[in-house]
Amino acid sequence: MEEQQKSSHVVLVMVTFQGHINAALQLATILHSKGFSITIVHLELNSPNPSNYPEFTFVSIPDNLTESQLSDKDIPGLVRSVNKNCAAPLQQCLEKILHSHHHISAVIYDSFMFCAQPIVDDLGLPGVTLYTHSALGLLFYHVFPQLNEKDCISGLESPELQALQLQGFHALSSQNPTEAGMEVGAAFANALKSSSAIIVNSMEFLELEVLSKIKQYLPTPIFIVGPLHKLAPTMCNSLCTEDNKCISWLNKQAPKSVIYVSFGSIVNIDKQELIDIAWGLSNSKQPFLWVVRPSMDRGSEWTESLLNGLEESVGERGFIVKWAPQKEVLAHAAVGGFWSHCGWNSTIESICEGVPMLCRPFFGDQILNASYICNVWKIGLELKNLERGNIERTIKRLMVDMEGNYIRKRAMDLKEKAAFYLMEDGSTSCSFDGLAKHISSV
Repeated sequence: MEEQQKSSHVVLVMVTFQGHINAALQLATILHSKGFSITIVHLELNSPNPSNYPEFTFVSIPDNLTESQLSDKDIPGLVRSVNKNCAAPLQQCLEKILHSHHHISAVIYDSFMFCAQPIVDDLGLPGVTLYTHSALGLLFYHVFPQLNEKDCISGLESPELQALQLQGFHALSSQNPTEAGMEVGAAFANALKSSSAIIVNSMEFLELEVLSKIKQYLPTPIFIVGPLHKLAPTMCNSLCTEDNKCISWLNKQAPKSVIYVSFGSIVNIDKQELIDIAWGLSNSKQPFLWVVRPSMDRGSEWTESLLNGLEESVGERGFIVKWAPQKEVLAHAAVGGFWSHCGWNSTIESICEGVPMLCRPFFGDQILNASYICNVWKIGLELKNLERGNIERTIKRLMVDMEGNYIRKRAMDLKEKAAFYLMEDGSTSCSFDGLAKHISSV
């Protein structure tokens, strides 16, 4: 029994972003249910609540980060700072854990904490990468940049990848790359080469061609284990306080009538965009539930008066909250559309509930996810122009017009495929069994 306990201890290293925290804790919960003991190493900023997970051991490491850095658009610069600040504390932490437990089966680290891989290499421990974005993000940002231009172009020739229209993205991403972006990309590519496995929170049927292409260029074993939010017991990991009063409001709305609007936990909105969103929603005459984080408008004082004016204009037809219980909202019968920033967690959650999407990506992998949604899966419409008249028209296209009925049917088809995928003997169960064996044997 003692030997079995020794061989089943996993250390999971998290980063400080909401979507990454969710995926890490969901993965830890599932691995614990399969017999692994879990130690969570987390940064001080946005640390999780240990009382929600009494079965885990939590250890914090200093990060020297500030709240204002999380709202910065320079994600590569922030990721570089995280790794620079946390490398030495993480090494000391892992050494202490190893000394006290004598054995660690594997260190699973978030892909944004790639400094963990050279540390575990030095300690003689297996490192496993947790990639919380789509497999497409892994291909586009971390595999293709390592190829020459000829191989990269030929890599885009399959029907699915052509539909994604990635050539334009590739040309755009190759122009004026930042120093931080190049440094982070190279460091993560080096970590992948040493990683014993990659865990991706996705579903194989969504990304078959992309996964095939990754395996063509990357020999590291890949375990597709999503959707994690459906496999782990429901637990609130939100860094913001959820306003559950919106559920009572949804209960009063007609089926499939509400457009739910949320742009995630870190996106900032410019003043004119916020104004046009407000009056586009108002003029659409469609019921809406809108999440407006206090920090979303970069702290502008005029936001409160704008929202008060909007609430007076729409009355009971609209409901505005600072944060919502998103999974519960998307599963509600009244919700007929999701206007999203297209973060990967939001995308997967929407697919699992059969909710069609309006797409307003802001940066990074959100742009790739929007192309998946609109060009490959065809379960959404992209809002490229945030002028209030265009917002009004696009909401009506999705929620009222025949075009929206077609999109909704495709979204429901994907929901059914996801439900089948999640069956007890389905692909995800097999992937987790394979992952458990891999961790126990490396």
